[in-house]
Amino acid sequence: MSEESNPMSSLWPLVASGATDWLLELCGDGITGFMPPAMPDAAWVLNAMYEHKQGSADVSYHEYHQAQLADGSVQLHVVGGIDLDAVSIATGGGLGRAQHPGPGWRRLRWAELARRNGDPVVPDGLMPSYRCFPKAGKEGSWPLGIVPPTEGSLDHETWNRLIAVLTQFSPAGPETRCLAYYNPLTLGAVDFDNLHVRTGRLGDAEILYDQSEADFSPSNLWADDRSWVLCTDYDLWATKVAGPSVLINALLNDSEIEAVRLPWAH
Repeated sequence: MSEESNPMSSLWPLVASGATDWLLELCGDGITGFMPPAMPDAAWVLNAMYEHKQGSADVSYHEYHQAQLADGSVQLHVVGGIDLDAVSIATGGGLGRAQHPGPGWRRLRWAELARRNGDPVVPDGLMPSYRCFPKAGKEGSWPLGIVPPTEGSLDHETWNRLIAVLTQFSPAGPETRCLAYYNPLTLGAVDFDNLHVRTGRLGDAEILYDQSEADFSPSNLWADDRSWVLCTDYDLWATKVAGPSVLINALLNDSEIEAVRLPWAH
């Protein structure tokens, strides 16, 4: 779809990629997302995971996939003469946007799974990623009864709630001018010199998720006055929000958002 016919272009027009120069100076390389330091505080908003209300099945995604291959209900995935099913594990995890899976499923909090399994919510020294919850599955594959967090994007419900909290703690509320950056990986792009940056109102941020040309929430979203900035790294299961302590405390205490402080990734 051309920029002229894109319904997002009127609310969030493209701007020069130089708008990210301050983030490059602050954070370094932003190929997977510009990861900010605390400004002066920071928290990690965790992507949602879900569990079927009947409980977690003993069968893993990988075991189920192998059974499907054996009975012929799915075909081998061969690329370049390599049988990918023979050299990879079906983890159950996904990449990009996600939402509540529907009837029969409930949100499973990271803290609840940590208490159940004896794993830390996020192991010391790590960021929220596929390396969390090693006891949750079998050899890297999650049980069929759990939908793990996706990489690289907030889920729909968490995005909407995060925007609501940011609106509440931004002086101009929904009129707050913001910029959004999508890293080239989210767009399938190979042009790393012309970064994809848009500008618009915080009150119109829903369209950044629902009608984006990317299958991801923005890699970075920040207030034009740089009072806060968020980063959703392409390889992670969470979004870092950096800004004033009053905002960070609100996220940590929100009843819908699940957020944590990580001192080693502050």
